[in-house]
Amino acid sequence: MSEVLSAQDHRIPGDVTYTLVNPRAFADGSIHEAYKWLRGNEPFGVAEVEGVDPFWVTTRHADILEISRQNDLFLSGVRNPVITTQAADRKVREMMGGSPHLLRTLIHMDAPEHMKYRVLTQAWFLPQNLRAMEDRIRVIARAAVERMAANGGRCDFVRDVALHYPLHVIMSIMGVPEKDEPRMLKLTQEIFGAADPELSRNNDAAKPPEEREFDFSVITDFFAYYRNFSETKRANPSDDLGSLIANSQIDGQPLSDLEAMSYYIIVATAGHDTTSSSTAGAMWALAENPGEFRKLKSDLSLIPRLVDESIRWTTPVKTFMRTAARDTEFAGRDVKKDDWIMLCYASGNRDEAVFEDPFQFRVDRKPNRHLAFGYGAHLCLGQHLAKMEMRILWEELIPRLESVELDGEPAQSEAVFVSGLKRLPIRFKMS
Repeated sequence: MSEVLSAQDHRIPGDVTYTLVNPRAFADGSIHEAYKWLRGNEPFGVAEVEGVDPFWVTTRHADILEISRQNDLFLSGVRNPVITTQAADRKVREMMGGSPHLLRTLIHMDAPEHMKYRVLTQAWFLPQNLRAMEDRIRVIARAAVERMAANGGRCDFVRDVALHYPLHVIMSIMGVPEKDEPRMLKLTQEIFGAADPELSRNNDAAKPPEEREFDFSVITDFFAYYRNFSETKRANPSDDLGSLIANSQIDGQPLSDLEAMSYYIIVATAGHDTTSSSTAGAMWALAENPGEFRKLKSDLSLIPRLVDESIRWTTPVKTFMRTAARDTEFAGRDVKKDDWIMLCYASGNRDEAVFEDPFQFRVDRKPNRHLAFGYGAHLCLGQHLAKMEMRILWEELIPRLESVELDGEPAQSEAVFVSGLKRLPIRFKMS
């Protein structure tokens, strides 16, 4: 990284920098105090962390949008798009023949290849095609509500509802057998929860979370499963997303093993985990804000706004990294080619310049220009499916839910990249 990054006036204070890369800060909420300080004092500054390459940190809504819009200037494929240590980066490059990417998913690609791979499945996630799935998804939602009702007025909403409902939806769309869903859930939690002592496969709690390295065996297990899955879908294709990926071609050539496995993994993990987090986050907020719950109960037309507010409130994807393609000036700073930049979506979604009372959960918030799905070429492929799933679940649940309150201490996962609730004990009454 360039010498400009060491200039004193760009440097973020050490305590704030540590918070930015400390997974626990995302679990206990202290990350938001750091973000608030940065938005007010150093909205585009430099973080220097031992064992990690220096990186710019952008925390304001407008700057995150501007970087996300310029996909030819701020790239995803040159370096890791997820914050990683120097040691982990070296290990991946050794394993992958010099590439910084363990996977080749859409988040690791730039133009022109990014669009070639995106269009393979894009049609599946367009609103007009999703409408045909609405009845099928509503059946799954009703079953989830019935299971919640059968719990007798108390449950862990994460474990009993939020995790399994979107998981079942995306797995049925992919064509993954229902019996394999628990395995997919566990692997997803291990890949996104690598720094969380409860979720990680390598759960050495004696190590500080920032020192726990990603367990590569999780990717190996994902590959083993989807390699067999892909062979089955090639031999016996059916009308599902898994068969489409298995039999797709790019420039007249079948997807490589790495590309196909990567595609399955990104759809299978991102396709449910983020929706689970937003759904659980909404229930947590409603349990803590009875006035908002009553407002929603009295006007069910607010459900779409509830969905957007829960996505803003939770912001499941907390950060992404971009790399400067060339020397440029941004936010009054000299950014050099190959500089690494952290986009802090959870900060942008609390930006006081954009959101009125950003630390208040409002079921009727409008407008709601949140950044949780990203922006530009990398706008979330599954955003319409996620919003539809959540809308349908609340349409089935809210009319029957008479009251809800916390029944213990909620707990969020420890992760800098993707995080959300892992426990939400609630007490409720249903009709």
